[in-house]
Amino acid sequence: MKVRDGFMLHEVAGQWVIVPLGERVVKFNGIMMLSESGSLLWKLLEKDASAEELVQALLTEYCIDAETAQRDVQEFIEDIREKELIE
Repeated sequence: MKVRDGFMLHEVAGQWVIVPLGERVVKFNGIMMLSESGSLLWKLLEKDASAEELVQALLTEYCIDAETAQRDVQEFIEDIREKELIE
């Protein structure tokens, strides 16, 4: 999975936001706020990471179990796919 072109992760006043650029502004009106873990996943998706790699990143970074990591990744992917932010 990979982030679609035309979106940028930006830190603004300690908050992570996804900002559309260029033509994406017309289709995606506004910004999307991300948590710290969401920004970690987004950065990996910019590098074309798989769902398994995302789960592993959460397990490495946070003290959570595999089931929680898998559920969180699935919810994150569903959310950004619904907003057409990934290919």
